[in-house]
Amino acid sequence: MNIGELSRLTGLPVKTIRYYSDVGLVPEAERSHAGYRRYDHGSIMRLEFVRTLRELGLDLATIRRVLERRADLGEVAAAHAAALGTQIRVLRLRRAALRAVAERDATPADLERLARIAQASAAERQRIIDEFFDSIFSGIADSSESREFTAGLRSVSADLPDEPTDEQVDAWIELAEMLRAPDFRERLREMGRRSFAPDARRIVPTDPAGLQWFIGLVADAQDRGTPSPEAAVDEVMARWAAAAGRTDDAALRREVADAIELSIEPRAERYWQLMAVINGWPPIPATMHRWAWFLDALRATLPA
Repeated sequence: MNIGELSRLTGLPVKTIRYYSDVGLVPEAERSHAGYRRYDHGSIMRLEFVRTLRELGLDLATIRRVLERRADLGEVAAAHAAALGTQIRVLRLRRAALRAVAERDATPADLERLARIAQASAAERQRIIDEFFDSIFSGIADSSESREFTAGLRSVSADLPDEPTDEQVDAWIELAEMLRAPDFRERLREMGRRSFAPDARRIVPTDPAGLQWFIGLVADAQDRGTPSPEAAVDEVMARWAAAAGRTDDAALRREVADAIELSIEPRAERYWQLMAVINGWPPIPATMHRWAWFLDALRATLPA
């Protein structure tokens, strides 16, 4: 067949086929007496192969080495697949930054910052988190309890996988932006100052097991539908006071109410929910609405 027929069969422009022939990728089978290029069935197969490799992003020099058997196709494919994987990851991160910008009234500086955040390395992500905790706990009373508490927080890193999902990248960007908020930092600093002051009395438990137990009492009372919120408070406080070796009186209830009011910070809970997404943990359910419900009910039981 002539070059025009080959073009119609493959859908490639005559100019492209001629170029591939000139550089030796798809040489013609023969020349006619008039000097025109002639191609055969093998030319079609070779041209289709070259087109496939080009569509996959291989350069002409690499394709030539493959065709001339100077490079193993499997090895070339593996190397190119790895390179494409890196490109896909970068594009996914860039897309996440652009989505974040599209959702807010952003400036060019915001776009640059979000792009850097999205493409941060593991070490850079950890530095962002470490700086956040440094700003919160600097100057907080030093004690074995405070050191143990902060060490537990710092031990959790934002470990994005090599090929993160869109949800994981979005979660990392949201987390990094949240950690920048001055009011969030100051809120946590106040919580830390009051929780770890030398004369602090931690009425509400701060350890995960204790918090889970306490919020479990609240959730059970709330979901079961006790006769009234006040009745739920009586039930929860009676069980909590007994476990703590305290008397359920107005003074204790004021202490608990003050402690809960200090602890209600939706962004602190959101921090762990985002960490769960980033690290591939099971979802962490929201509990702030339960704390708020219990606090309102508890305040209602206190004398004016």
